[in-house]
Amino acid sequence: MSVIGKSATQPCVCGHYGSTVQECSCTAQQIHKYIGKISGPLLDRIDIHVEVPAVKYNELAAKKGGELSKSIRQRVIVARDVQASRFQGRKGLFANADMETKEIKEFCQIDESGAELLKMAMNKLGLSARAYDRILKVARTIADLAGIESIRAEHLSEAIQYRSLDRNFYSV
Repeated sequence: MSVIGKSATQPCVCGHYGSTVQECSCTAQQIHKYIGKISGPLLDRIDIHVEVPAVKYNELAAKKGGELSKSIRQRVIVARDVQASRFQGRKGLFANADMETKEIKEFCQIDESGAELLKMAMNKLGLSARAYDRILKVARTIADLAGIESIRAEHLSEAIQYRSLDRNFYSV
């Protein structure tokens, strides 16, 4: 299942394309037609799209735990405070997602290695200018969550990974 904005879509008509649990019964043509219904300009306007595979019972029932919600929440609060300080006195700006081109150029500066990584991703994945801006804003947020002032290559790399539907995931 792909999560798009605050919505979700199945990867194909039967819902099993890419599943490790159940085999997909769709033809390549059906998959392309199905995913093709989501327009590129719509996808460009969504900051993050990721694949969310089905979780097997053993993984759900496992006693091991991940990071506690409480610590994640604290990191988010700190990141939002950083953003509030960054945009203090700027009308209509409260979070990285609110940035327009002018603010992106000011607050999302990247070093040479980051620029090379982003250039390579843009060329290889055929990303649009809008996707470029979205990647920079998401990378800025990832850096904020990590408590790091500058955007590093690893933040850009992670942000690029959140553009799964731009990466021809549905090529079969």
